[in-house]
Amino acid sequence: MKSLSKRWVSGMNSLWTVMAFTLRNKLRSKAYIWTTVTIAVLLVLGANLPYILERLNVGGSNEPKPVGYLEGAYPEIVQGLEAFFARQEHPAIRLVAIPSGGSPATDEAALRQAVEDKTVKGYLTFADRPETGFPEAVFHSASLMNFSLAESLRIALESVKTEMVFRNVELDEAERALLSAPVAVHTLLVSPDKEGGRTAADQVAVMALTYALIILLFMAVTITGQLVATEITAEKSSRVMEILITSVKPLTQMFGKILGTCIAGVIQIAVLAGVFVFSLSLPQNQGALETLGIRLDAVEPQLLAFAIFFYLAGYFLYATLFAAIGSIVSRTEELGQATTPVMILSILGFYIAIFSLQNPENPLVAIGSFIPFFTPFLMFERIGLSEPPAWEIALSIAILLATILLIGWLAAKIYRVGVLMYGKRPSIKELIKAMKAYKV
Repeated sequence: MKSLSKRWVSGMNSLWTVMAFTLRNKLRSKAYIWTTVTIAVLLVLGANLPYILERLNVGGSNEPKPVGYLEGAYPEIVQGLEAFFARQEHPAIRLVAIPSGGSPATDEAALRQAVEDKTVKGYLTFADRPETGFPEAVFHSASLMNFSLAESLRIALESVKTEMVFRNVELDEAERALLSAPVAVHTLLVSPDKEGGRTAADQVAVMALTYALIILLFMAVTITGQLVATEITAEKSSRVMEILITSVKPLTQMFGKILGTCIAGVIQIAVLAGVFVFSLSLPQNQGALETLGIRLDAVEPQLLAFAIFFYLAGYFLYATLFAAIGSIVSRTEELGQATTPVMILSILGFYIAIFSLQNPENPLVAIGSFIPFFTPFLMFERIGLSEPPAWEIALSIAILLATILLIGWLAAKIYRVGVLMYGKRPSIKELIKAMKAYKV
């Protein structure tokens, strides 16, 4: 009993030593530091970009944009448009009269010349439509990016048309205001576990978290997991593995590297998330968040718990696979080809999740959420964006955990025999034969 206890304590000490060594090397790595700093700076710039552009006055000011029209054409509609924009606190458009040249050709040339001279951002023309009693309007834009101007003109013209109809109907001001008032439709996500549901602001915050976790998990799989395999293969190809194997058990090495790399990745994500949330919380960004309907406190604590769980579970699932593959490859040049099947699995899960964000309950996502290689992507998406039954969540988690244990057991056996196999990459038959000779 004492001997068993001593072996367990010795094994844990060795695991801690390998894990601490791996973590220390990762944290001191220039690539790790520069990657963290670079992404942090980009996140700060991205979170504060609207404020920075406003301070630098990039992309124009908040002044109304000039839109031209032919002087004397459809005066009633033009007067209605001017009255509409005059009533707005911050009008998007300022109408500019372009003198008529006396003929359609010269009028068109004058309007085009105003655009070329940058006097206006575009111009408005009208064509009679007797069947509707209201002319057809065409906005000739100077840029394909002037979508907001076209939308502002559309809303203004609808208001002018409504006003023209009102003139022929006897309505008091209260009735006119009632007809003009927009109808508000609020969306709530139905939840069987609680009354009410998520508001639009809650849904925006949850979708942002879901999107962020899917990307982070994919990065952990493709970058962090690949680093585990690369480090193991590099040690093996340089024959350092032969020295390590005499002082630390292979199983301890594998899980020590996986845990150390995982902690380094979690620290990096925590730093980046903290920088991003702090940047969004600055006073100059509060107005923009409120305008977009985003509330940082709208994310439920249990959703954050699921995010952490699925991130860690997905990382360990793929990291053990990468470690096993890295142990059977003798040269780093062969690693890319060997890890391709695992990469395909992660890419497939990532793309299914990304392209299903608008429809998280489609059959492909529902079925894929029970496939362990896709569960971290798809089940979290379903939990965040819909309301899957509790038994489905429990079943998918149980399958995922059982798969992690199974793959961890297989990876340990492969790693034990693989790190000492050099030359040509062993076949599956050779691996099975070697694994039967050793019991983890």
